[in-house]
Amino acid sequence: MEKTLPHHQLIEKEIIPQLQFGQEDVLPDKESKVRRQHDLERASRLGNGYQGKVELSFQVVTGDVLRVQTTIWQVDKEFTTIKSGVTLPTRSILGVEFF
Repeated sequence: MEKTLPHHQLIEKEIIPQLQFGQEDVLPDKESKVRRQHDLERASRLGNGYQGKVELSFQVVTGDVLRVQTTIWQVDKEFTTIKSGVTLPTRSILGVEFF
């Protein structure tokens, strides 16, 4: 049986500064957080070296899950910086999709 992922709203990166994010990490366990950090660092290398885009899924304070297709420029444990200097809390990111 094929696994289907739920469809979440795709937004433009320019909207992100207007969003509010929760204070708690959206991932439940340490293993998921380590995987997220690894994927974000890989995406940052891809973005800086080749201007390669990824799709980020992230959760806002209301619980809604949104997506953005972008280039990741810089990552640390607190914040992720994407193209145009837009930042979002790393704790709000659910996953990274490479294409």
